[in-house]
Amino acid sequence: MFLWTLLTPCVVALLPAVSKAERPNILFIFSDDHARAAISAYGSQVNQTPHLDQLATKGAKFLQSFVTNSICTPSRATLLTGQYSHLNGVPVFNRFDGSRDHVAKHLQKNGYHTGMIGKWHLGSDPTGFDRWIVLPGQGSYVDPAFVTPQGRVTIAGHCTEVTTKLGLEFLENRPKDKPFFLMLHHKAPHRAWDPDEKNKALFAGKEFVEPKTLFDDYKTRPAALPENQQTVAKDLTRRDLKLVPPEGLTPQQRNAWLNETPMRLEVNGKMLEGEDLVHWKYQRYMQDYLACVQGVDDSVGQVMEYLKKNDLEKNTIVIYTSDNGWYLGELGMYDKRFMYEPGLRTPLLAAGPGIRSGIEPTAMVANIDIAPTLLDLAGCEIPEFMQGVSFKSLLQGETPANWRKTVYYRYYHSPGHHNTQAHYGVRTETHKLIYYWNKKLYEMYDLRVDPNEQNNLMFEGEEKLSPENKKVFAALKVEIQRLQTEYRDEGQYANQADWPKGGVDGPFEGVKPFGRKTVEEAFSLTASPALTK
Repeated sequence: MFLWTLLTPCVVALLPAVSKAERPNILFIFSDDHARAAISAYGSQVNQTPHLDQLATKGAKFLQSFVTNSICTPSRATLLTGQYSHLNGVPVFNRFDGSRDHVAKHLQKNGYHTGMIGKWHLGSDPTGFDRWIVLPGQGSYVDPAFVTPQGRVTIAGHCTEVTTKLGLEFLENRPKDKPFFLMLHHKAPHRAWDPDEKNKALFAGKEFVEPKTLFDDYKTRPAALPENQQTVAKDLTRRDLKLVPPEGLTPQQRNAWLNETPMRLEVNGKMLEGEDLVHWKYQRYMQDYLACVQGVDDSVGQVMEYLKKNDLEKNTIVIYTSDNGWYLGELGMYDKRFMYEPGLRTPLLAAGPGIRSGIEPTAMVANIDIAPTLLDLAGCEIPEFMQGVSFKSLLQGETPANWRKTVYYRYYHSPGHHNTQAHYGVRTETHKLIYYWNKKLYEMYDLRVDPNEQNNLMFEGEEKLSPENKKVFAALKVEIQRLQTEYRDEGQYANQADWPKGGVDGPFEGVKPFGRKTVEEAFSLTASPALTK
């Protein structure tokens, strides 16, 4: 039923080539944990994102864009390499090997001026970039530190605004005789959701529609959800909720107090607990999260305005996406990780030369496809090691007959930060099968009638399935096996003992400190050693 094939490199090679004289600039804007449901172009019921909406109107808005491992560092490694985690060596929060081949190296080799600005979160120094300035680890929202090829600097201001200014410096100082490729990566709206003052004030006190599944009881899904620790009800900390610690605490006591998860709380003179407290927690969380999103949307607007004013718009492809999906209270959760729809789906917008305006591709794409697409748009050869397929044809409004009909997913980081069980699965246009391999339990959903994934068809076991669903279950298992063979997933990192070593959050020792710098001063330190020779 689900035996489908991907486009082959030979088919990709038949697509129209791009001559060197016509090569477009590429601006790739990446946010962290941006839920598709928090973009008004995707029908958000909780916020308005006018600048992202404009990008969607000018170009393509993908309706079925997915991530293959919904967690920060692995997603970033997949973005660069076009490979699944088991081949690029980054299944969890482990260091990326900078000597590996990846998309920026190919663009640089083919004459592009390359830049990486913002959140990197891969542990190693960026390679393949003429200029780079990145946050160490997760980075900070306020007065962020950055690491450059020359050393470490601190820049005053909010991280989203500083990242934007650094991106504009890159555009202003680029060599004018070369096309550019800029990866502009925001920290926002990552936890702990510290927005800039303007947007904080804009969203203060606002109330938002709650998702239907905020009080999900996980009735038919006992495999992993009941033990997860990323729920709005039980797992948001005092730090998340921006509660103010009492005076007189030592730094250690203050930190411990902030990390506690309150189950009873006085708010505006009223003691809240139970469902009343969950309602309040949800609203408080959403106010800060959406304010951070608004800062990213503001940034997109600023950068797009720069392109327009400097006559770069007509020859610059702009792509916007996020490292993974995100839960806005659906299934009672925040965060990502699980293969349910809010964490699996990502926003994906693209506009520029060669991209049809106002189209909404429905074909399934995944983050393994981004790297080969970037190379294809630049007229570069797509290397064989990339497992993804260029979706350039989709950007032109054409869907090849043999385009994929299924997406394979695998998450390893168990128990991780939120007690998330490891799992893999397949998502088709109508169904989803998830397998929690340590529990040896399946979940199966018919997304046509159960888009919120409330009714696990495997809850009572395979023997209780209807004849039709037994056939679907068998076909989905076969499809998983086919995809694992095709993508060469042999369970390389299924056991924690086999996870690669090396962290991504520091300590960053041996980096020369330069102290506080302006954006302009910091940018002067971004040239890679090869560029300064």
